Amino acid sequence: MKYVLLTLISAMLLSVSWPTYGVPFFIFFALVPLLMMEHGISKFSDFKRKGWVIFGLSYLCFVIWNIVTTGWLYGSKNPDGSHSIMAVLFPVLVNSLLYSLVFQCYHWYKNAQGTYWGLAFFIAIWMSFEKFHLGWELTWPWLNLGNVFSDYPKLIQWYDTLGATGGSFWILLINVLLFYTIRTWEAGRKRKDLIKNTVIVAGLIILPMIISIIKYNNFDEKPIGQVNTLMLQPDLDPYAEKYSKDSLTIVSDLLTLAEKNSTGKIDYYIAPETALPGRGSISETAFDKSLLLNNVKGFLSKHPGAVFATGISSHHLYFNPSAMPKEAYQINQGVWVASYNTAIQLAPNQKIQVYHKGKLVPGVEIFPYMNVLKPILGDAMLNLGGTVASLGTDKERIAFSNPYNKGKMAPIICYESIYGEFVTDYVKKGANFLGIMTNDSWWGVTEGHKQLLSYAKLRAIETRREIARAANSGISAHINAKGEIEADTFYGDQTALFAKINLYDTMTFYTRAGDLLSRFSIFALGFLLFYYLIKKAQAKMKKA
Repeated sequence: MKYVLLTLISAMLLSVSWPTYGVPFFIFFALVPLLMMEHGISKFSDFKRKGWVIFGLSYLCFVIWNIVTTGWLYGSKNPDGSHSIMAVLFPVLVNSLLYSLVFQCYHWYKNAQGTYWGLAFFIAIWMSFEKFHLGWELTWPWLNLGNVFSDYPKLIQWYDTLGATGGSFWILLINVLLFYTIRTWEAGRKRKDLIKNTVIVAGLIILPMIISIIKYNNFDEKPIGQVNTLMLQPDLDPYAEKYSKDSLTIVSDLLTLAEKNSTGKIDYYIAPETALPGRGSISETAFDKSLLLNNVKGFLSKHPGAVFATGISSHHLYFNPSAMPKEAYQINQGVWVASYNTAIQLAPNQKIQVYHKGKLVPGVEIFPYMNVLKPILGDAMLNLGGTVASLGTDKERIAFSNPYNKGKMAPIICYESIYGEFVTDYVKKGANFLGIMTNDSWWGVTEGHKQLLSYAKLRAIETRREIARAANSGISAHINAKGEIEADTFYGDQTALFAKINLYDTMTFYTRAGDLLSRFSIFALGFLLFYYLIKKAQAKMKKA
């Protein structure tokens, strides 16, 4: 019973730490009860299958954490309008399993190498897992530990140096040191060691926060310019209205919203993800002939000096199999099509700038590892609101250049905004502000859209770029380079948000170096595994 209680305490502390409802300071000791559970079962219990007990209890902890923090996925709907159980069940169960496997590897290594080497291994493998979770096709880094302080930007200004992955390392280090402090006290009852270790832990918690507050108060980056931006929030129901309304009506309503809110000069109009065309998609081989896009250009002709950036659903037809991407699928004899979640920028008499979303939502926009999972899952991905095919992607990020001013916008599409190092690639391409086009309407009035907005603050700090965020139903927002929301909208309003966006061109250390601590952790993990194998080989040689 004691071990179950420790497990539940960890689950509770992890859950109540999370944005946007939680208190993040609990995260510094949230993993300590779980580590105590593992140590107690390994060293002092009479269980016959200790490994299975530890795995089961850790899985319980991570399932609770995932349900509490991402249970809003249940807001997703099936084609018949019912809530999608699979949309929450699959991510919760699989993500919890992955975390449990990480914890189980720690248990095995600790038993083989001892507590101290085991704790180093714990940090290394957790950090390596978070990095891995950012890159594979089942990617779901929503619960990476460094995200937990996203609602407290004043305390994490040092993320411009080490990023949110640096925050994960910080949190893991504190948890390990607290567990070590408890263990040394239990083993020796030496007050001097307790005081020393407690002071070290307190210092490691407080010092980065002090550095952060100093950086916050002394932020003096000089912008190279400023652009007037209008973020459009059409509040189009993504389940029904989007696919029942005529596409010309949708673009007309969007432009009416833009016109009604165009007070003074506007440099950028920014519309949400897949704002156009409604049902279907726009052919990329016929952009110039698209009535929808030409209507937008007609609107811009009445607003000289303005550009219009928007998300669209697009497709590209291929007639030569050797020239098509791997995501293309056949629709007729000799005809293949690749579909995209796309951002475009329009300006009169200018070539349309195009970017295809590079980070796709598993199960919705991409069928992960289709050759392996399709025979197992069948059409289960359809129950996630997805498809049996995958969208195409761009392999490199780009920045949309403005022909009328210094503005260079990063066209970040929805899910991409939770990937720190990924977003820095836009900045390396010259982006001097971040434009996030998103549709957060899939989950209704839940924590989902609030958390996604909150995570955007991390990207502002990491890159020191201001953000213009246009969301279909909200929350649209202007976020400054210190990660603070300057202005925002209410969820569910049909409205527009005006903002003066400062343009910055300096590159932060994090932009240049990326997830440095993650790469170091992968190296450390390799070293620890190699060290274990060497010791094992030496032991065998001695026996021989």
